[in-house]
Amino acid sequence: MIYLTRLNGEKIVLNLDMIEFMEETPDTVITLTTGKKIVVKESTGQICDQVIKFKKRACSTLKK
Repeated sequence: MIYLTRLNGEKIVLNLDMIEFMEETPDTVITLTTGKKIVVKESTGQICDQVIKFKKRACSTLKK
């Protein structure tokens, strides 16, 4: 899960597995696998950074 901010300032938590693709038009539009679109303040780069941090944290707890 990652934390994002809608354009109206509302904070949301998004299941990153639901992200199909993102685009900046110039606002960041996230299209989910359901077809729903969410517009957020964060850039695609910031979102990618959050996804990478989340996955690193999740994978670091796995036993080798």
